[in-house]
Amino acid sequence: MLKAILIDDIEDARKTLRKDLENLCPEVQIIGEAGGVVEGARILKNLHPDVVFLDIQMQDGSGFDLLDILKDIPFRIIFTTASDAHAIKAFRFSAVDYLLKPIDPEELKQAVKKASGTLHGSELSLELLKRTIDGGQKKQEKLALHSLDKIHVVSISEIQRCESSINYTEFFFTNGKKLVVTRTMKDFEEMLSGHGFYRVHNSHLINTRFIKEFVKTEGGYIIMQDGTQVPVSSRKRPEVIKMLENL
Repeated sequence: MLKAILIDDIEDARKTLRKDLENLCPEVQIIGEAGGVVEGARILKNLHPDVVFLDIQMQDGSGFDLLDILKDIPFRIIFTTASDAHAIKAFRFSAVDYLLKPIDPEELKQAVKKASGTLHGSELSLELLKRTIDGGQKKQEKLALHSLDKIHVVSISEIQRCESSINYTEFFFTNGKKLVVTRTMKDFEEMLSGHGFYRVHNSHLINTRFIKEFVKTEGGYIIMQDGTQVPVSSRKRPEVIKMLENL
């Protein structure tokens, strides 16, 4: 069983989430609730949850204010937030779990499933989330990536390319290292499009900074600076040529 605490200043929101968890996630046992930062800090010091569903904006402060009060965070956090484009983008970059209000039942079940995983690296991803949100519209320089057992915070400028494999994405870095991440390439294509990355094939997303040349024969492929040959799909070929002409 996952022991959970719900922290939200809107009582109806807590009631709805409680009911959804009871109906959809029988593996979750709700051991407490709080209606704000102060009450939440008190209850977290006395109880020992596995996961906390935490609202971001509350009457007496933010979810981050609450986390700053605590000496350590030995539990998984799932933030609940209203629709805010910048905040949502920040969550994606930091690989911190969030649920968009009103909460979708399937997304709730997926979040609970992930919450049963490892906590390793949670502090790093939370710190990255705070920096990302505090940075306003500033372009992000870091990205948090979930592997099977860790959360890795990497520099976007050091990512050379990505290759998809069903529900996984393999990252290749400029130092020769590789990392398999438990998210689809579609997620990363959206996040990295503003950082010079381009999807040249269904299975390949590349950092255009590291393109060495484009070979037009044999269907067309790109040679990266490390010598890797990346295929270009026939559908993408005209777009790729145009993209290269505008670099």
